[in-house]
Amino acid sequence: MSTARIKKGDLVIAISGRDAGKTGKVLAVSAKKGVVVVEGLNLVKKGVRKSEQFPVGKQLDVPAPIAISNVQPYDAKAKKGVRVSYVREGDRSVRVAKKTGTRL
Repeated sequence: MSTARIKKGDLVIAISGRDAGKTGKVLAVSAKKGVVVVEGLNLVKKGVRKSEQFPVGKQLDVPAPIAISNVQPYDAKAKKGVRVSYVREGDRSVRVAKKTGTRL
């Protein structure tokens, strides 16, 4: 599965699931599994044992992986998710939003 349309650090919008319509920054991409981890999306509770940092223990909200097909790159100019095309600039291939032509 090709994941070049979404890379670590990109701003994406969830297009389906319980967080549909929310945006966040990509923290990790797993090409082999076809999933991405997005900051602030698909949060799940994780129990943490007692430690020096958490003397009583705690439940943290941590982002869980989302299928890469459920997110799209977010274009601030269009104010929505966009599809990606590739344009050659010299010897490099650059990701470009199809609607607005904005470089991603």
